[in-house]
Amino acid sequence: MENFSNYLNLVNEAIAGLDLNREPKNLYQPISYTLSMHGKRLRPVLALAACDLFGGDINKAIDVAVGLEIFHNFTLVHDDIMDEAPLRRGEKTVYKKWDSNVAILSGDTMFSIALRQILASKHPNLFEILSLFTQTAIEVCEGQQLDMDFEDKDEVTIDDYLGMIRLKTAVLLGASLKVGALCAYAGENQTRMIYDFGINAGIAFQLKDDWLDAFGEEEKFGKSIGGDIVANKKTYLYLKCLQMASPADRIRLQNFYGSTPGDENTKVREVLTMYRKYRIKEASVQEMEKFFGRSLALLSQVDASSDKKEALVSFAEKLYKRDR
Repeated sequence: MENFSNYLNLVNEAIAGLDLNREPKNLYQPISYTLSMHGKRLRPVLALAACDLFGGDINKAIDVAVGLEIFHNFTLVHDDIMDEAPLRRGEKTVYKKWDSNVAILSGDTMFSIALRQILASKHPNLFEILSLFTQTAIEVCEGQQLDMDFEDKDEVTIDDYLGMIRLKTAVLLGASLKVGALCAYAGENQTRMIYDFGINAGIAFQLKDDWLDAFGEEEKFGKSIGGDIVANKKTYLYLKCLQMASPADRIRLQNFYGSTPGDENTKVREVLTMYRKYRIKEASVQEMEKFFGRSLALLSQVDASSDKKEALVSFAEKLYKRDR
């Protein structure tokens, strides 16, 4: 995993070197604040890893990788406004620390900075890289809209949900890997396989987030268990329980999700009891393993060094098996 630590250091150094000490301060300080939170830096690290996997020069991919990270953080700034989230990574969200108007404008600026960062690479495959970036940006927004639509939609299927998280979460992971491959001049078949590896791993990654929200350990997870239940999020867990439950329990579960009770703890406890009754914890693990298994099968077909592929597998497994 030593290489992945090096990738992370390169990304952090590049972000620290961005010129964000500019006027007007109320535009740029929120951007600097957001990027200083670090997070996992998963997307740029994967971009550099994929570039290295195919024998490319990671120094020629760093600008593109950083652009992806800035774009990802832009989506979080806007998502927090839509979700009315007070905290992000344990700190006040931008719209809470400043206000919604500042968060919107700073987020818009981050999108432009991300695009400028990618253009700065001047890579010979820049047209393909930008085409992928813009398509991915559109798909991420489509996923976010679907997520919001599901809040008021009565009939949401498991396939609907998996399609939504593919757009909202997985496509940016897949694009990060494909961008790295493009920076290394990998062939079309190879870039497609590494992209599909990222898509399947990304779906497993989001399903694990859903699982942790219901069944994780609060001390390790870093936030209260059952947040998705309180927010009436139609996750895989909820939809699978609807599918498995008796008619009476199905109505009861829908009633829980159709109201905002005064006692949130009781709601969480009762829904989790129903999840356990229908073995939703185990069903969710099976679904995660299905997508993660697909991702590993795709990676095994990639024409690259076995050592580098094994390092990427180890990194993916670490993320998949995380407890927070």
